[in-house]
Amino acid sequence: MLKRILDNVIALFVVVVVMFLFIPLPPQILDILLIINIGLSIMILMITMNISEALEFSIFPSLLLITTLFRLGMNVSSTRMILTTGDPGVVIRNFGQLVTGGNVVVGFVIFFIIVLVQLIVITKGAERVSEVAARFTLDAMPGKQMAIDADLSSGLIDEQQARVRREKIQKEADFYGAMDGATKIVKGDSTMSIIITIINLLGGIIIGVVVNGGDIMDVMQNYCILTIGDGLVSQIPSLMISTATGMIVTRSVSDGSLNTDVVGQFTAQPRAFTTTGIILVILGVIPGTPTVPLLLGGAATVGGGVYLTRRMTAQREAAVAAAQAPAEPAEMAAPSESDYYKDINNVYSLLSVEPVEMEFGYSLIPLVDESHGGKLISRIVIFRRQYAQDMGFVIPSIRLHDGSTLGTNQYSIRIKGEVVAEGEILVDYYLALEPPNPLGEIDGIETIEPAYGIPSRWILPENKEMAEIYGYNVIDPLSVMLTHLAETVKKHAYELLNRAETIRLVENLKQSAPELVEEVVPNILSYAKLEKLLRNLLQEGVPIKDLGTILETAAEAVGQGRDMDMVTEQVRGALARTITRRFCEDGQLRVITLDAEVEKKIISSLTRNEQGVYLAMGPDLMQTIISQLAEHLKKFGDLAQTPVILVSQVIRGYFSKMITQFYPNVYVLSFNEITNSVQIQALGNITAEAPARAERRAVGT
Repeated sequence: MLKRILDNVIALFVVVVVMFLFIPLPPQILDILLIINIGLSIMILMITMNISEALEFSIFPSLLLITTLFRLGMNVSSTRMILTTGDPGVVIRNFGQLVTGGNVVVGFVIFFIIVLVQLIVITKGAERVSEVAARFTLDAMPGKQMAIDADLSSGLIDEQQARVRREKIQKEADFYGAMDGATKIVKGDSTMSIIITIINLLGGIIIGVVVNGGDIMDVMQNYCILTIGDGLVSQIPSLMISTATGMIVTRSVSDGSLNTDVVGQFTAQPRAFTTTGIILVILGVIPGTPTVPLLLGGAATVGGGVYLTRRMTAQREAAVAAAQAPAEPAEMAAPSESDYYKDINNVYSLLSVEPVEMEFGYSLIPLVDESHGGKLISRIVIFRRQYAQDMGFVIPSIRLHDGSTLGTNQYSIRIKGEVVAEGEILVDYYLALEPPNPLGEIDGIETIEPAYGIPSRWILPENKEMAEIYGYNVIDPLSVMLTHLAETVKKHAYELLNRAETIRLVENLKQSAPELVEEVVPNILSYAKLEKLLRNLLQEGVPIKDLGTILETAAEAVGQGRDMDMVTEQVRGALARTITRRFCEDGQLRVITLDAEVEKKIISSLTRNEQGVYLAMGPDLMQTIISQLAEHLKKFGDLAQTPVILVSQVIRGYFSKMITQFYPNVYVLSFNEITNSVQIQALGNITAEAPARAERRAVGT
């Protein structure tokens, strides 16, 4: 029973607060509730000043409604006591006497100043900020969603992290939308306080003079004190809640609590302290100004600036000293380069080739150096883990180092010692990917996104929110560089699979399927053939995670005397669900098909020699296919799906090798690689006739 009450304590509290509007309260209970209200408002204000982002106090809109209702309920109760008994309790009377100080007019002036400051300055400002924040948050949602999808597709985050980030974006939109409405409650509360104050004063005077027959001056003195006290005990918590409202909707860019941010950002500018102090001293020596206060304030401010300057200088010197390694003794000094390579064994170290390397220009080093907050290494770790989960292949360690031959903002990616990709980024900018139909144009430096070749602009950080509103997908420099690295590694992953890694994959499978491994490798399928098979799959983006199915299918195909190309096709058929999941979207697969006549001509072009079967297609037929394919690929421009050509299993492998030379991002699938549950939609059909000839024939007909 007690647990059930505790689970519903807030709901019961709201019901009790509503009852305050109808049930009279004794003065002693009202005093306690007023003190609780003041303490609660102080606690809420402290929480809003110590959070780093608004979602840490996501219950604030609901809490704002509850506290306002609580305050209004006590206002009604206190009004009832003032008008009926003239004794609303100790708290209200003492607050009224504290403010008036024997002068009722002064008390009323101070009270109305507090109400107007809250209504016009704080509440109105918080209302405007909430309205703008809600609109900007909603407008920026599509861009943020696209950024999450881009990070997920490039392996920077996994599905769980993407789900958390999407939920956070949705919660932000809901929060600022709720705050936009909640600020109207605060505004109404301030207006109601003025109305209740007027009712208390006029109603008290009428009751005291007309009903009770008291002296008008005594009645006005008494009811003015009670009215001001009642207004203050409700306006003090209301003022704090309004301040908290403004505080929480303005905490959009913060790294810590308000105290940490204010102290850190002020003390980071010692020159401002010194300049301000000098100006105050100059004002102090001008005749007619308050000399002593200005000179004292100026001297104190200059002293603070000098102290902060010395402290920052000392910190920089300490950082430089820590970064410099102590000099080695002469007897332990490293040998010279010529002496080192006198040993022939050391020369062999120059022959090693790293699987994957990434070189950086000077200005990009901070993105890599973890001691200076660089996050590239941790992001690479996430990418390797995600790629291993998706593809079943572990990317080798990536060597990161600076390149003396590169520009300050350039980087290059090497696979087995050769440069395969290059790029250039601006560290202090953001990359805005241009949407098909932007809502507006943003100023920036035009460029091309290195990973996907999308037209983009390097924009300043202050233009980031506006670019997202216009529909641009805004990416930070580190993500640009990592996405390029990830896409390059994916493209060349099959080159990174060597014999040692093949053996390691087999040994890993042996832990779960020892009988299968013992039967197939290397008795039926040698490590060399298995390596070639896995490379064929990785080269066309087929995951090799289900290694057990791959071995079983390959063993059966090899037993039937098929070559490795046909073994690969049979394995791909066994992985139909995996391949379908990768290319299918919402149960539909949009493809380009080949005419039956084209397939016959391709089959007749297959030629066998000592090295195996290859495609010897005539130039006319090849030109016809490529030109038609170029036209059909335009239909995939507005689709999120990767372009796919659907052919028969007999020609799939050979046709894919030919198409890759012209369109490396087009995938060729066979019919037996698509599961029966998928609905296939043909966007185009490649025929044996050239488009111009087919058009002339249609006109002649």
